Amino acid sequence: MKSTVQAVEYGEDSLVSKRSLRALWHLARPAQWTKNLFVFVGIIFSNQWNDSGLILRTIVAVMAFSLVSSSVYIMNDLIDLVRDRLHPIKRYRPLAAGLISLYSARLLLFICLTLGLLLGSIVSPITVGLLAVYFIQNIVYSKALKHVVILDAFSISFGFMLRIFVGTWGLGIEPSRWLLLSGLMVTLFLGFGKRLAESNKLSAQSFAHRPVLGNYSLGLLTQLIDITAGGVIISYSLYTLDASTYALHQTTALIYTVPLVIYGIFRYLFLIHKGESGDPSRVLVSDPHIIITVCLWLLSVIWILN
Repeated sequence: MKSTVQAVEYGEDSLVSKRSLRALWHLARPAQWTKNLFVFVGIIFSNQWNDSGLILRTIVAVMAFSLVSSSVYIMNDLIDLVRDRLHPIKRYRPLAAGLISLYSARLLLFICLTLGLLLGSIVSPITVGLLAVYFIQNIVYSKALKHVVILDAFSISFGFMLRIFVGTWGLGIEPSRWLLLSGLMVTLFLGFGKRLAESNKLSAQSFAHRPVLGNYSLGLLTQLIDITAGGVIISYSLYTLDASTYALHQTTALIYTVPLVIYGIFRYLFLIHKGESGDPSRVLVSDPHIIITVCLWLLSVIWILN
């Protein structure tokens, strides 16, 4: 009888342990790591695919950014704990739902941040600096900037741009100015799109859950999204025809990838207005149109440049 009780207790402890590990895994939000694919922009357009060392350093940079970004998500959950418990969706996050302790969350934050910076040091000192800026910038965003209209979206955009900087300057790759402008337009487009999706999903409760949404009207967000969407298409098109692009790749055929970019933008707009999602990470792995478009664009770019 005693051994049976011990076996049951052991089974319960094991189950609790598995639940805790699963909760910690979800707290780190690995699904959001797809955002760090922006780090690959540098090597994709650098014409250095034969450099195995550079490819390896790029992969390490992506891993470093993934760990640091996880530490940021944990930090945000700690800062927004009270508000998240009142949110219709965020209340199910591990910390807000009480599935893990504050101590465990803080410990995981420290581990992710430390490992991320250590991996970044393998890539370059510039990478470590950019990762540190990303972490500090998110503290400022969580404490202040997310409550300031327009600047909140620019802050989100800056986080994406830092990924591009890690994939270029952090790896010793000189980025094209047109490509950087394209990146800025894309990231602002995603930022304002996220705000519109949040506003649509939370509707009347949007101001209570994210006060800054009270400063955005539907007309303003639609205008901002239209402007940045047009900016993406124009800046990317100009990049494909820029003299420096031709000098590096000896081809103007990249212009033929523009229709894929246009379709991807239009499809994302459709999803936002339909109210399905404003999270680019979720869209990238869930919508078949976006998945196929991104894959076709990437394969086309690689084929043309090689």
